[in-house]
Amino acid sequence: MHSCSVLLYLGLLAGGPLATWTSFLINGVSVCITAAILAEICSALPISGSLYTWAGAAAGPKYGRFVGFIVAWWVAAAWVSIVAVVCEGLINWVFSLFNVFNVDFPGGISNDNIKWRAVLWIASEAFLMLSMAVTYLPARIYGITFRLAAALITFDFLLFIIWLPIGASKTYGLRTGRDALLTTFNGTGAPPGWNWMLSFLFTSSVLTGFDAAGHIAEETKDASAIAARSIFRSAVVTAAGGFITTIVLLFCMPDIVTLLGLDAPQPFVLVYSMALGRGGGTFMTIVGTITGLFSCSVTILAASRLVFAIARDGALPLSGWLSQVSPSGLPRNAATAVYILSALLLCTILPSTTAFTSILSAGTAQLMAAYGLIALLRLTMTPNSFQNTKFPLGRSRKLLYAVSAVMNAILFAVLVSPFTFPVTTATLNFGGVVFAGITIIGVACYLILPDDKWLSNQKMQLMYDGANQPIPEKQ
Repeated sequence: MHSCSVLLYLGLLAGGPLATWTSFLINGVSVCITAAILAEICSALPISGSLYTWAGAAAGPKYGRFVGFIVAWWVAAAWVSIVAVVCEGLINWVFSLFNVFNVDFPGGISNDNIKWRAVLWIASEAFLMLSMAVTYLPARIYGITFRLAAALITFDFLLFIIWLPIGASKTYGLRTGRDALLTTFNGTGAPPGWNWMLSFLFTSSVLTGFDAAGHIAEETKDASAIAARSIFRSAVVTAAGGFITTIVLLFCMPDIVTLLGLDAPQPFVLVYSMALGRGGGTFMTIVGTITGLFSCSVTILAASRLVFAIARDGALPLSGWLSQVSPSGLPRNAATAVYILSALLLCTILPSTTAFTSILSAGTAQLMAAYGLIALLRLTMTPNSFQNTKFPLGRSRKLLYAVSAVMNAILFAVLVSPFTFPVTTATLNFGGVVFAGITIIGVACYLILPDDKWLSNQKMQLMYDGANQPIPEKQ
């Protein structure tokens, strides 16, 4: 839910409140459809690697290895980049308190200031290190830690929907229904139609990552039921909770011109202070930062399971080290590799924030491409397969596959599009370039690595035989 307040300004710039909540509703429905498709496959193939093994199986044994290579690179790069983006976003969030307390910074708090970017980079690296430390907690206290995290996230959500509206109503006042829900805005400079479509940048960035439960399927008891169910429930809870949070924020914020004129990296931190005072606003900001810390740790864990699964078959440099597990059976080395790669990505903050912000688009775009490709392959290559799943989609499956494939293609187009028009070198979105580069690497690895090195055709056939059985068509 915290990510809604961090990223909501993107939706407001692209179409305003009307586009923001309607796009969230549409995207929320499509996410639940995609999650149902992934749950169907996860139940039949509950193994580490999740998305790339599911994509390979969905393509069938003939093309499974080729598809698996490409999707493996997409999702591994996506999850590693998401770790870096979460760290930078949360530091921007907490650093907005500088503006609340009128702290002067040499050269100003602006991404154009190299001194500010250096401080942002150092703090982001420190936050990443702290998030990584959480993943090194003993396995026996994982359950307690993440139950506490879940309680804190629930508390944060309750603050959003109860305390913030009360505070806003007693200070500058809640917005009317018309102002909060029916006004439009064009802050991107794009043509009106595409400006509206760009609001999906906000929604797709919030409504992603629900496949994480599948990454740890091999560590889950009765994974064919529990992991698959968790994927779908995660999508439903994120969509419902995110939609409620978005609506509340639209009623509690000042008008768009005032909001976007607030001088802070994250304007909603100032909104908290306007509604709740400095003390209350600071408290909400800190609570959100702590919940973000646990979210980042979970993201590292999810990414490490992907890296471990790929390295386990010897497809990466240092595969022997990456595929080692701790005495408790956890892939610590893979998590360390995720940390190192994310730390390197954070270094791109120093020369320019343009390249770094493109990482957000590229990471999310790669996940949308993977989700959409799986749906497309289920529609065109294996529509009557995976009968041994515990979550069959029934007669409506082909319609659901088609809807998911089309919607994820639209989201992908939005994510690789420039966000500010007219386009200049300073506003160019390099997400498409990054996506193309990762795809080329995946194709190259497919061509270079021999069949017996990784994702062999024999292994793909075994997976296909184990999970795919014809679903008889009902007359």
